[in-house]
Amino acid sequence: MKCNVYSLDGNVTGEIEVPMVFSTEYRPDLIKRSVLSSFTARIQPYGPNTLSGKKTSAESLGKNRGIARLPRMKSGPRRAAFVPQAVGGRRAHPPLVDKVRREKINKKERRLALMSAIAATADTERVKRRGHRIDNISSLPIVIEDDFEKVRKTKETREVFKIIGVWDDILRAREKKIRAGRGKTRGRKYKKKKGPLVIVSRNQGIYFGARNHPGVDVVEVEKLSTSDLAPGCEAGRLVVWTRSAIEKLNTFVGGN
Repeated sequence: MKCNVYSLDGNVTGEIEVPMVFSTEYRPDLIKRSVLSSFTARIQPYGPNTLSGKKTSAESLGKNRGIARLPRMKSGPRRAAFVPQAVGGRRAHPPLVDKVRREKINKKERRLALMSAIAATADTERVKRRGHRIDNISSLPIVIEDDFEKVRKTKETREVFKIIGVWDDILRAREKKIRAGRGKTRGRKYKKKKGPLVIVSRNQGIYFGARNHPGVDVVEVEKLSTSDLAPGCEAGRLVVWTRSAIEKLNTFVGGN
């Protein structure tokens, strides 16, 4: 299968053979495990000090005193200490530092998940189902010439995005809504949408040109991960490839 290669002006400058990776079977189970694996790998071990709430000389006064037999401070108001139900006491069941919080996945499964996520980016129905606006796009995948990697200005990338038909999806990503529930008070008040993903072979300035557009991410093909292609474990993200990036897939994940 072949697809068109577009210039920065929107003209078709040639065709390119699509790598066989785009015919990989869709595996949502492996994609989810791969995304969770990369997400949980960033979690740092946490837990309280083993002596938290225990640094006290409190002792129980014994029975037959008409009060609860809790360890009590030896000075002051003689309030309870050390026990979990006391103010400043130890925790009953604290989180353990050695708890396994990482989702594990085999290397071959991770590679197959990445290949499956790449193939999902060329499925028009799946991209639409994910919420992307692709009414002005004739076919997927979208491949553009390598000159796009050298564009350093936001207004220039804006014109290119309008020409190739992904600007409507960027406008969709500009919308944000307030998160429901308690999370809005914990530093994540707004929920933002993901827009197009630009995959390049080498950064020659495109990071500066595309970073100010809402929802747009830029990644080099050799650093591509499943979490880039399937944010939230849902595959089918709208992707813009450069010609050299899609050619590198032949050696990165397997060729024709």
